[in-house]
Amino acid sequence: MSSVEREEFRTQPAEVRRAHTLSPMSSLARAVLIHGPIHRGDLLRRLQLTPPTLTRLSKPLLDGGVIVEAGETLSGTVGRPAKPLDIPRNPRRFLGVKLTSETAFGVVSDQRALAFARADRALASHDVSVVVDAIAELFDELNHDGDEAIAGVGVSVGGRVIGNRIVDNVRFLEWTSVDLGGALEDRLGVPVTIENDLIALIEGEHWFGLGRSMRDFAVITIGAGIGYGLVWDDSVVRTPETGIELGGHLPLAPGGPRCFRGHHGCATAMLTVESIREQVREATGDELSYEQILEGAAQGEPVLKHIVDAAARALGRYIALAANLAMVHQVLLAGEGTGILDVARTEVMRVIDEERDPDARPITIVVDETGFGIWAKGAAAVAIQTSFDRSIAAL
Repeated sequence: MSSVEREEFRTQPAEVRRAHTLSPMSSLARAVLIHGPIHRGDLLRRLQLTPPTLTRLSKPLLDGGVIVEAGETLSGTVGRPAKPLDIPRNPRRFLGVKLTSETAFGVVSDQRALAFARADRALASHDVSVVVDAIAELFDELNHDGDEAIAGVGVSVGGRVIGNRIVDNVRFLEWTSVDLGGALEDRLGVPVTIENDLIALIEGEHWFGLGRSMRDFAVITIGAGIGYGLVWDDSVVRTPETGIELGGHLPLAPGGPRCFRGHHGCATAMLTVESIREQVREATGDELSYEQILEGAAQGEPVLKHIVDAAARALGRYIALAANLAMVHQVLLAGEGTGILDVARTEVMRVIDEERDPDARPITIVVDETGFGIWAKGAAAVAIQTSFDRSIAAL
């Protein structure tokens, strides 16, 4: 694929705005999947539909078996019994795989992202065939015969992904224009969805995780890199720039340490785990883990506390900027670097208060502490989305 072809593919409006162009029937089905069993009255409020429209949209979904009526419950102490809508019980499984520079992490889930099994494979090299072999080994280990066979695979990777198939720019794997989706489908024989890891994480949080009850919120991830994403009006915002780490280089601390691109005091320089460890190495000569640094800062060790407090102030500024510019008041944090809140939450909140208008709603910070598995679970979520959308399209 040439650079011109990649640009044309990358900027197709249908692809860029996919999450915002769902049909009303797809929106209804997704709401039932995410929030079911759910009463029709709740769906009317959530989707802003009229009762006749809800009846018209739900009929083909019910007839096609995409959604079902659950057992009868009363909507109140008196009145006509109402049957909530839900998805049918289905033993189908989905494999989610998160790729890093060294490992393929896999998790198998049901269609509501309830995890059943996990496994991982080390990557002997970054050769495409080696990575495909590792994912195929995970598939073979975690797959079962019969009704519980894996029906679809989602793979998330840190970089730009085109059309849920082409890995176009992944720095840590040194890949450009790799048809990973096609290679895996040929090997595994099931539908495969490739997605940027941040988008996959946000989709997983939005559909099945801590963002399930939130309609508008920002997501900030802290770890080996810095990620930023947004859910607005119940949809994940996607742009042609997804996957090129724009949020990682937001200036936060003028005169601060430099990132690998030479930016002083950007989010990557101030907040990534490796940058904080490097600051400690330069200041003390000691090789400390991130956990040891946080523990020392909590105990008041001056050098460590100085570095961690500076990072906390940068995080507070990042959260305030995200909330102010996106006009949201809920922020979800994820990644292995979120432990900084346990040590320096007071400093984070102090900066947020300073940089947030006093008339604005207070910011609610939600932290996902489930660990690295949430990234693979997000990859499973995009596979579930693909399967669900195909079921609706087939009606």
